Amino acid sequence: MPEVGFPVQVVGGVPVVAAPEEIDITNAAGLRAALLEAAAHRNGTLVVDMSRTQFCDSAGINVLVRAHKRAQAEGDEVLLVIAGPTVLRILAVTGIDRLIPTFPSLAAALAQTAAVPRVLAGPMTAPRDEWPHSITGMFGRSEPGFAGAIAIAPLRPAPPVSSLPGGMR
Repeated sequence: MPEVGFPVQVVGGVPVVAAPEEIDITNAAGLRAALLEAAAHRNGTLVVDMSRTQFCDSAGINVLVRAHKRAQAEGDEVLLVIAGPTVLRILAVTGIDRLIPTFPSLAAALAQTAAVPRVLAGPMTAPRDEWPHSITGMFGRSEPGFAGAIAIAPLRPAPPVSSLPGGMR
């Protein structure tokens, strides 16, 4: 399979990396290189447009998590645009959707960049109802501007195992 290009464009001052239909071990290094290139132009936010992406394996997830950690260490953020239900499911199962904010469209992600004040470092100190949101399927509360099929819920810490039904030991 030939190396896939990852176009990087700046939209409203925000670098946006366009991901291909499939992200796997054969092209994850290319995605990493594009994210590093885009990080050089970052103004606090980097958007990865995965709206065309239908598949993302562990190599791709690894690249996304590392980009998130790198951005977070610099007081910046990575936002993901994900339209495909398969990719949303992969991120939900792995818990990445609770780590990196996801949006159903590029417009929604870019709108978030203008609405969120920049926090340079340290733990999140905003009140709970101002925390970043993640797509959670049919659960959570609906946000204005989103169609009914997508619901948004604030990120919350997982409950202790002892509080789960059945004890899960």
